[in-house]
Parts: sequence; C-alpha cells; structure tokens
Amino acid sequence: MQYRTIADTTVSAIGLGAMPLSIEHRPDETRAIATIHAALDAGVTLIDTADSYHWHADEAGHNELLIARALARYGGDTSGVLVATKGGRGRPGDGSWAVTATPAHLKQAAEASAKRLGVEAIGLYQLHKPDPAVPWAESVGALRELLDAGTIRAAGISNVTTAQIREAHGIVGDGLVSVQNQYSPAVRDSEAELQLSTQLGLAFLPWSPLGGISRSSLDGLSGSTSAGTAFHRIADDRGVSPQQVALAWLLARSPAVIPVPGASRPASITDSARATDLKLSTEELMRLEGGLPG
Repeated sequence: MQYRTIADTTVSAIGLGAMPLSIEHRPDETRAIATIHAALDAGVTLIDTADSYHWHADEAGHNELLIARALARYGGDTSGVLVATKGGRGRPGDGSWAVTATPAHLKQAAEASAKRLGVEAIGLYQLHKPDPAVPWAESVGALRELLDAGTIRAAGISNVTTAQIREAHGIVGDGLVSVQNQYSPAVRDSEAELQLSTQLGLAFLPWSPLGGISRSSLDGLSGSTSAGTAFHRIADDRGVSPQQVALAWLLARSPAVIPVPGASRPASITDSARATDLKLSTEELMRLEGGLPG
C-alpha cells in the first residue's frame, strides 16, 4: 500500500467507499464486516461514509454504526484509521436523496455522527452537497463552528464548484482539507476542481471513481459496464483488473487524489487496494488520456 496525506494526516492512497454496504441490495452484516476487515488487512486506512448511507427511512446512520462495529471487532490496530463521514443529505426511504444543509441541521447531524462512530471528535466531516435553499456561506460557516467547538477535527466539502471551493476556503481556512466530487474515466467534469484542490493543498477524493469501468451503487444497478476500452486493453496486457488500471490512472492525475471505490465484497476492495502497486508508463497514460473510447 502507498500512502498520501489529507492535511497533516497520512492515509492509504486508496480508501474504502462503504456506501454499498448499507444501501439497497446491501450484503448481510457478516459479509459487510468481512469487507471492511479485508480493506484493513490490505492496508486501507481511510473509510468514507455518511449519515445518509442507509436504505430505509428509519435507519439513518446505518453505515456509520456498521463501520464502528467492524472496527471494534477487528483484531488488529485501528488507531491509524481515518473515518470520514458526511452530513447534509437524507434518504426518505423511497430511493430518493434529499438535501438539508442548514447550520442547525449540520451541527445536530455532526454530533449524532460522532456518537454513532463512538468518537469524541470526527476526524474528517464533509458537507455532503450544497443546499440550494441555504446560502453557501451559511452552510460552510457551520463547518467552521463545528471545528471551533471541537466536534470535528477537519472539514471537507463535496459536490462543489471551483467558486464554492474558493469561498469555503476563505471561510474555513486551514480547517478545510478535502474536496469530494465525482471523477472517473467516464466522468471528468471536475477537472477544474481537481486542479484547484491541488493548488490549494486540499485532498481530492473522487467518488464513483470506477465510472465507465464498473457502475457506482449510487448510479443504480441497471445499465451495462463498458468493455473493450483502453483501460481494459492495458489491464489485459498487464494481467490486472480494469478497475486497478482506472484507480492507478486516477492516482497519476495528481498527488492530491485519493480514490474511494465502493465495495460490497472482500475481493473487490482487496483488488482495488492493489492499484497502488501499479505504475503506469507515460505511453500508457497517453493512451488512457483519450478516455473510454481510446
């Protein structure tokens, strides 16, 4: 496993996106915990979650509680594991995703998340998505207040534009340490946000990093997986999975990038973690630059 940094915290260069363990079509708890333990065994020290990663309306925080149980049952040392959670979204139970990022909600949500995770202060707390009904500065200001109160140790923002990153950085200052946007071989709309994050010294955590290689659970389970792309051909040449090639390509985009691929089976996260050992050549990176049709 290779390592990167989020502010002054060292974490594995590949994290675990734990969402598939708690939403629709989730595995049973035995397999879910085995998946988290497999991640830890592979050297993963960053686990990404959110209070809204659940299925039914009455089980908010399902994923956070699951992670807390998995860490408690792990036989090894977990003191170096950073659990990054998020607040500001909800799930009414009908399959949809709501957005509520009022300061009052974010403060209450952060306190509830800390309790579920069993920590005095959340290592990294991220505002899940801008709320169109709430001024951005007010939502971000709540992160500043949570930092000042000691409820969280570091703050992040997700699903944001460059303008929102700059404004948040101006409000939160050094307490802002990460940006989490969708970014993958198939979806590169956040290139500007990635470059700005790199310039500002913020970690960039791509969600759904395997888009175009395998589908994200958030994107739904229907639809075909791309095949026969440059990513697949290089994987075949190297004798590795296309997923590893996609993650290695992401890592090569910037030293700020720390992908958090989702997994619902131990084998999936074990395979993803191996991507840090795959060094793509300049020629291979040029082939991949053209995207999935390349």
